[in-house]
Amino acid sequence: MTDKKFIPFITCGDPSLDVTEQLVYAMERAGADMIELGIPFSDPTAEGPVIQAASMRALKGGATTDRIFGMVERIRSRSQIPLIFMTYANVIYSYGPERFMERSKECGIYGVILPDVPYEEKAEFEGVCKANGIELISMIAPTSHDRIAAIARDAGGFVYCVSSLGVTGVRSEITTDIGAMVELVRKANPGIPVYIGFGISDTKTAREMAAVSDGVIVGSAIVKIIAEYGEKSIPEVEAFVRSMKEAANT
Repeated sequence: MTDKKFIPFITCGDPSLDVTEQLVYAMERAGADMIELGIPFSDPTAEGPVIQAASMRALKGGATTDRIFGMVERIRSRSQIPLIFMTYANVIYSYGPERFMERSKECGIYGVILPDVPYEEKAEFEGVCKANGIELISMIAPTSHDRIAAIARDAGGFVYCVSSLGVTGVRSEITTDIGAMVELVRKANPGIPVYIGFGISDTKTAREMAAVSDGVIVGSAIVKIIAEYGEKSIPEVEAFVRSMKEAANT
């Protein structure tokens, strides 16, 4: 049986950068294949209330982009798990695109996801990403049917298939025809991994989504655990990630 990937998301600096670092090690122990690190932003338009609140907590706690890079450098001294930044165009603009991607390269970042940059505008960041060996990860939403083939053909790293319309968050069920979306991607770009995210919060949904894709991405459900347990969230998150990884492969 093909190993289905599990990719957790956490917001850097929630509840602190020290805890974020320990969460990365815990999630790797639990079987995570890659980890998405959210760089907090004051206006995260793709995020639901759970991740928005995490961003606000992180910013109030002093989680700056420079401090996040410092944390990733510490992680790299202990772990080689693939890491992806998920952030917004303004964060990169304010830091300086060349400087941001050069630092990402220095600390071994695999890719960057920018949910507020549409396919038609990705060229603005694509050159500086490629120059530094950073994958600019493409997102495909349920409304993108006419554009799925074009987006998939140009995609690098993997395709982030958005399961539901709207912002991130926990959903009781996913009604989008994910299987059809995944097939369109695979037809346009055979061999590129397709991972499904948005709304996956329990083992049942993880199992269902993994069955029609190469793996699943889970954010809000993990961020909710962190919001509830704070500094004591590390064992809780580790147990949740382990259960979701196992579910994706059953």
